[in-house]
Amino acid sequence: MTIVRRVTGDASPPPADRARPLPPALAAALVAGASGAVLVLEILGVRLLAPYVGLTLETTTSIIGVVLGGIAAGSAVGGRLADRTDPRGLVALLLTAGGVLALLTVPIVRGLGPSSSGGGGALALTTVALLPAATVLSAITPAVARLQLADLASTGTVYGRLSGWATAGALAGTFVTGFVVVPLVPVSTAVVLVGGALVACGLLAAVRACTSSRRAAAGPAAGATVLALLALASGSPCDVESTYHCARVEIDPQRASGRILLLDDLQHSYVDLDDPQRLAFAYTRWIGDALDAAAPAGRPLDAVFVGGGGFTLPRYLLATRPGSRARVLEVDGKVVELARERLGLRRSAALRVDVGDARVTLRGRPADSADVLVGDAFGQVAVPWHLTTREWHDDVRRVLRPGGIYALNVIDRGDLGLLRAVTATVLDRFADVRLVRAAPGTAGSANAVLLASDRPLPATARSSAQGARTLDRPAVVRFAAGADVLTDDDAPVDQLHDAR
Repeated sequence: MTIVRRVTGDASPPPADRARPLPPALAAALVAGASGAVLVLEILGVRLLAPYVGLTLETTTSIIGVVLGGIAAGSAVGGRLADRTDPRGLVALLLTAGGVLALLTVPIVRGLGPSSSGGGGALALTTVALLPAATVLSAITPAVARLQLADLASTGTVYGRLSGWATAGALAGTFVTGFVVVPLVPVSTAVVLVGGALVACGLLAAVRACTSSRRAAAGPAAGATVLALLALASGSPCDVESTYHCARVEIDPQRASGRILLLDDLQHSYVDLDDPQRLAFAYTRWIGDALDAAAPAGRPLDAVFVGGGGFTLPRYLLATRPGSRARVLEVDGKVVELARERLGLRRSAALRVDVGDARVTLRGRPADSADVLVGDAFGQVAVPWHLTTREWHDDVRRVLRPGGIYALNVIDRGDLGLLRAVTATVLDRFADVRLVRAAPGTAGSANAVLLASDRPLPATARSSAQGARTLDRPAVVRFAAGADVLTDDDAPVDQLHDAR
């Protein structure tokens, strides 16, 4: 007996081009390049968005989540489309479209960024700017896989090999962007190079697949050129694009010698080029008062400053106490260069800078070597979590001389969850702690300064600045009651911080 199977649907053989796989090396290069481009855009997206929505946990979470969503969506849609159309033409279209969408990211961010704010703004801006390109480029791998499948017996081998190349491309894109591209190339230029390369590859693939003539390819090429020029012409809000920050210096319209250093979207430092003793921000006046109280007037001090920024406080110390020595631990070398070029910072034996993460560079400071240690380092508006923990403060105590003063600047609002936790941690490691804050009803300042020592603080270690309120140790203990001590194992700084 003969069994006849009824075949439903279109049983016509696929076109010859559709059945012919790509050379293995070319297929590997396509999926690796597309996946690498997605990761390049993801990392560059952090640099693009930071000047407008800040470099916060919400920003990085939004970018990672949106790009992962685009990868998932692109993989699903790309596989479905590859089963319904010519994969060769589809790959060409996806490359070209992905390149055009990549080129659009810079104008989109520059145009919509100024109106975005907070975690919701970061998510919305990321979705509009990065999701389309990530989705389209992630559809390339399943399309290439469909093209390479000559028979079902090799399905696992083919898809496994291509998945491996896609992962390798993503890793290469990550490392090259983080270690080479961001430090050496302006962000907008890097995006244009990636987008332009994708469009060029897409147009070449279209011509080879006979899905587009040279005349038809002229339209996308011209459009991509216009987008590239628009991306470059949109400019950058930064004077310096460093590994960590978009940094710029603005002139104070009320004072010709005044300079304001902005890192991403935050006013970080105020420097008076003519008067290093002028402290414009309230919290710097509070720390300046602590420096004044650290020893009898005129006696030189050895001080360590964690975070340089505009170098306002080191310059203040050297101006008010000649003969003092300041060691500044600053993670961002380009901010140091900008301070030298635009903020009047001068090289001297009295002021030395160690470039690197303070958690590492502080280990190189000798024990009992500092009269004062000032913590004024910020990742956007929160103290970097690893500079808030019990273990960090153990190293702070090691570097301070007996009776030395530790001054820590903290920004917090709302229920002050971060400030309470940091205060509890400092109380856990120092015998005497005071807290300087703006008095109730004083508008504007979200800063607070903790003053600490392993011995009773001088009676003069309090701020007399207008609007300041200093809490002594008993009041500080009541303020921090119930807050957890932060450790290297548990320091949810971003969740405790209220940036509103």
